[in-house]
Amino acid sequence: MGIAGGTRNSLLHFCCLAKNVLGLSLPTIGSLPCHMCIQRQSYRVMASFILPVDSALLGRSNMYQYQTLLRNLPPTRCMSRTSFELNTDNGVVRFSIGKPLDETSSLTQGKKVAKQVKMSKKAKLNELRFYRLKAKKKINSPNPEVRIRYKLEKAKRKEAWLIEKLRKFQVHKASAETHDPEILTEEEKHYLKRTGEKKKNYVPVGRRGVFGGVVLNMHLHWKKHETVKIICKPCKPGQVHEYADELARLSKGIVIDIKSNNSIIFYRGKNYVQPEVMSPPDTLSKNKALEKYRYEQSLEHTSQFIEKLEKELEEYHQHLARFKKVKEDTTQDCLIYR
Repeated sequence: MGIAGGTRNSLLHFCCLAKNVLGLSLPTIGSLPCHMCIQRQSYRVMASFILPVDSALLGRSNMYQYQTLLRNLPPTRCMSRTSFELNTDNGVVRFSIGKPLDETSSLTQGKKVAKQVKMSKKAKLNELRFYRLKAKKKINSPNPEVRIRYKLEKAKRKEAWLIEKLRKFQVHKASAETHDPEILTEEEKHYLKRTGEKKKNYVPVGRRGVFGGVVLNMHLHWKKHETVKIICKPCKPGQVHEYADELARLSKGIVIDIKSNNSIIFYRGKNYVQPEVMSPPDTLSKNKALEKYRYEQSLEHTSQFIEKLEKELEEYHQHLARFKKVKEDTTQDCLIYR
């Protein structure tokens, strides 16, 4: 039965009706909590009941009984316009304030929803301290196998992290344009090789490797010179040929000669036209190329360290096997002599 609040007489009629007419057990108004029908800082007047109640149905004794209880209540201007609902299923009276009662709401009302408690700063510090002590215990372990395995697991985690980082620097190569390389005779190649060696213009390729700035400098040199020398330092064995192929693809130049001192001579071509965008889009920037080099260097050192640890672990297992075999032999000799 839906009810909206009203004046004192309306509230009185509601209480008497619930007790006498319906014949249900109802708590006294004095026992109800104040927040159900009263807000002391609210000055709204409660609306009248939706359901009209005939006062003739109510006995005079009950009227006087509830009038004495209602005298202690504050005036109606202190009451809010909160809506009440009375549910009388299974012979039990249930109140709903502001929202109608659902069938499942009365059952799950007492159950509290478990919330994720955020870890405090002190708890996080304690957790980090625990992991540090655990790692320190493994490092200072008297068993060599425990120490080697801990270092090996840590190095493998770092290797996986570095590989994941290097994937971000992979640049998708643009579709190769139709480029018709010019055919040079041996005499022309010899002439271009001598001129390239004599001229002093060069482009350095350092630890960053081939990036957009190298190709840009090549085109700037080709503006006034036919040839340009590429000096690769530092350079691993065989890496100069990779640089030559990559620069020939990006600059559309012709490789004249690759020297033993890690230098390459490029020829711009007879029908050279300077492109509008001299730095290709499928290359890294200067900062990203340096960051990629650092990750590659770290990955190389980590891989070497992993190989060293695996070798140490294998040698330790071989040592244990030899020691165990010697021990078994000594025990058998002792049994024979007895």
